[in-house]
Amino acid sequence: MDVEDAAGRILREVFGYPQFRGEQRQIIAHLMAGGDALVLMPTGGGKSLCYQIPALARDGMGVVVSPLIALMQDQVAALHEAGVRAAALNSAMSWPQVQETERQARAGELDLLYVAPERLLTERCLSLLDRCPLALFAIDEAHCVSQWGHDFRPEYLQLAVLAERYRNVPRMALTATADTATRKEMIERLRLREPRIFVASFDRPNIRYRIAEKDTPRRQLLRFIREEHAGESGIVYCLARATVEDTAAFLAREGVDARPYHAGLDSGTREDHQRRFIRDDGIVMVATIAFGMGIDKPDVRFVAHLDLPKSIEGYYQETGRAGRDGLPADAWMVYGLQDVVQQRRMIDQSEASAEYKRAATAKLDALLGLCETSQCRRVRLLDYFGEAAGPCGNCDNCLDRPEEWDGTIAAQKLLSCIARCQSATGLSFGAQHVIDVLRGNRTAKVEQFRHDRLSTFGIGADLDVAQWRSVLRQLVMLRLVQVDTDRFSVLRLTSASREVLRGERTIRLRRSPERSALRPPARRPIDRTRVTAAQAARVLSGDPGAAADGDDTHVALFEALRAWRLQVARQHGVPAYTVFHDATLEEIARRRPASIEELRAVSGVGAIKLERYGAAVLDVVQGTRPGLRPAAAL
Repeated sequence: MDVEDAAGRILREVFGYPQFRGEQRQIIAHLMAGGDALVLMPTGGGKSLCYQIPALARDGMGVVVSPLIALMQDQVAALHEAGVRAAALNSAMSWPQVQETERQARAGELDLLYVAPERLLTERCLSLLDRCPLALFAIDEAHCVSQWGHDFRPEYLQLAVLAERYRNVPRMALTATADTATRKEMIERLRLREPRIFVASFDRPNIRYRIAEKDTPRRQLLRFIREEHAGESGIVYCLARATVEDTAAFLAREGVDARPYHAGLDSGTREDHQRRFIRDDGIVMVATIAFGMGIDKPDVRFVAHLDLPKSIEGYYQETGRAGRDGLPADAWMVYGLQDVVQQRRMIDQSEASAEYKRAATAKLDALLGLCETSQCRRVRLLDYFGEAAGPCGNCDNCLDRPEEWDGTIAAQKLLSCIARCQSATGLSFGAQHVIDVLRGNRTAKVEQFRHDRLSTFGIGADLDVAQWRSVLRQLVMLRLVQVDTDRFSVLRLTSASREVLRGERTIRLRRSPERSALRPPARRPIDRTRVTAAQAARVLSGDPGAAADGDDTHVALFEALRAWRLQVARQHGVPAYTVFHDATLEEIARRRPASIEELRAVSGVGAIKLERYGAAVLDVVQGTRPGLRPAAAL
């Protein structure tokens, strides 16, 4: 049997997929032939199969360097469900468990071993690997090697030892996002040998990108969850720990099953919240970016940002945790001027080098460009990674196109007001005061500094506060206004401001659709309407009337299958998605297979899972299942 035949057989029989996606076949063939590789593939694109299949096909054990314990545990559990001999070595294991795993590795009883970089670099672990036939090394989340990246981990720099110690073992570095400079760093720092570089499309067509201005952010978030994702799993990212705590408490009071996660919580609480999120349905995790890297949960239906990320790479990495199963998901964000000020202050006040600060500022500017664009979000996002695309028809700008308007006069008014407030007193002022002067508001502060006597007092009454804040934010993004982060966020003009004030430059600004982040989308690619738990229970209990509801039958059966899956997962002590992904259950509900052979044709149903769960799944489909059929012995 040749290489491609062996890989195809493993794909079908072990993992239950009928065919390879994208460049999976070429990547696998290259690794099976012993070559090094750098693989850039979006989250949910099937990266894990690119090293799992070669590890099963080649002689020896595949070693996967993985950054988080939770990720290792879940991937090992999923592989066990598929009948693969896999194990992990991590600090959460007892000494007897470690000894047993090491024994299995030495005895050749493992196909895949997952290990954290810190443990891999110990002499004990390296000595263990010295005594084992090795199929390959897979370095996941390899962008962590970049000192310029958003997830830098210094221990990744030491992984170059693998090139020296195991020269004949092929290695692959994998990540979901990396710009050109980061790709070069990964190759150099990991010492990959003439690697073949595979760059899949960065497009995640199942994710809808939506960005809008902050109004009442928690209320905006609550409405978004209630109207579009009630009872579904999601992640909400906040910048500060206090915001995480307050937002989680607010959502919980409003009936959302929300949990906080940040580095300030004790490890037991963090582990419990992460375990609940991974294993249960409908949990919303409110977190700092300390949460999420390596999370393998495929049915996260939304990722929301209440604060601006640091870069497009960070935004892409975080939003990519939604919709890993390929079903529709949302990337939702609200932001305001204060977010821009806060991020710039963090850059300015950091102790990093001037070179790093320039790079960080450029990355922030690129993200602001994505936020303020009136063009397709997906086009702008993919262009950042060097990929050309046409309008997607599925982001907020495509579905509800914002207008552009000639903001030259508005810009001149605002710039003039900043200049005159400063020249009148020798002091600089913040955004709210400048807007009060523009709108003619006689506040105590305006009267104290006699700014009601300025020629710019009241010349901007035609725009409301929100509109002026939008103008100001866009002028900051265009570098026509500078926010002095060292002095209470006061506003100053830049050298480029003079061109606008002299009428030498025209300014086009974005006018956001009213409350665009609050409105439900005009359409969704797939109807994800949920039926009630009672309807699902009717199907699960075998009620013959449950299948008489026309179009609701498919959805009711899907929910019944999810309920069955949850029971099995709890029986086995594993996350529900390791039994079957939602996408597999959707296909089963749509096809309604009547036999084992018909069930075998469903994507995601491998030979072991068919043996363990086939009869029970058919019972649910046929509505004759009185209770949980015991699965075949593990």
